[in-house]
Amino acid sequence: MELDLTPKLPKKVYGGDGGSYSAWCPEELPMLKQGNIGAAKLALEKNGFAVPRYSDSSKVAYVLQGSGTAGIVLPEKEEKVIAIKQGDSIALPFGVVTWWFNNEDPELVILFLGETHKGHKAGQFTEFYLTGTNGIFTGFSTEFVGRAWDLDENTVKKLVGSQTGNGIVKLDAGFKMPQPKEENRAGFVLNCLEAPLDVDIKDGGRVVVLNTKNLPLVGEVGFGADLVRIDAHSMCSPGFSCDSALQVTYIVGGSGRVQVVGADGKRVLETHIKAGSLFIVPRFFVVSKIADADGMSWFSIVTTPDPIFTHLAGNTSVWKSLSPEVLQAAFKVAPEVEKSFRSTRTSSAIFFPPSN
Repeated sequence: MELDLTPKLPKKVYGGDGGSYSAWCPEELPMLKQGNIGAAKLALEKNGFAVPRYSDSSKVAYVLQGSGTAGIVLPEKEEKVIAIKQGDSIALPFGVVTWWFNNEDPELVILFLGETHKGHKAGQFTEFYLTGTNGIFTGFSTEFVGRAWDLDENTVKKLVGSQTGNGIVKLDAGFKMPQPKEENRAGFVLNCLEAPLDVDIKDGGRVVVLNTKNLPLVGEVGFGADLVRIDAHSMCSPGFSCDSALQVTYIVGGSGRVQVVGADGKRVLETHIKAGSLFIVPRFFVVSKIADADGMSWFSIVTTPDPIFTHLAGNTSVWKSLSPEVLQAAFKVAPEVEKSFRSTRTSSAIFFPPSN
């Protein structure tokens, strides 16, 4: 059976005046189901409010655009109200309850990537809403709600029936939401546009890696993530995850070309990619990208909390470690060809600027 790795765009699941929720469909992107990966986007208009909910999957949220407020409640912990902005990454373990609010004019857009191996549906997040027409209150009888929270029938009916929205609602302009506290960001949020760079290659590219060191909650989520930005016409060298992890990549900005090579040296993907698309690289497959004139950036999760990559070009590549005789025999080339191959790319860079 041939793998379909074609990058896809999300489809709207629901929405209204307050915003929309879109998701990538495992029927259109089969690798989601095969890899037990979920991917979705939340877009909130001004005064849009995504009501409190929890999920059947652990996730990493990445703020693609805008700014706003998030409420996060870890199991048996107090609510943390956090200011969020473009570039923020937030690890969301199992059992966390969240809400999201946009009080600004620019649209607030948040990407969610995560694993669904413990979820109800492979390759798809299932959300459980605490309020609204599809909230958990609507499923219980008046008697059960009244006894659980010690409320009279009248109050129960108001509590359950007043909110006619579904998942995302638009609040009145004058409604006051809780104010975020700067100290609440510590340990919950890492801004990938402001964090120290893990890789910085002049005219090549830059990388910020989310792991258990800079965002401890990543350990509870169970997978790592990174933000990669490469400059115009630069190349991200061919490489693969050597710890059997899947790479799930969302193109944040710009555009470029991507090639993926799998078993038996077969090129399984060669396409042009642009902002908004998502694709998945299977375990051990080798991937490389070249940016267009506008450069390219992407946000990825890798299905292990502290991923290890092997790059096949540059001074740290496996080719540099193999002895000359092995390369001559493997490629069936003369010593001078092997020497020319070995002497190229003497830097340890994983990004290569265009040749002059």
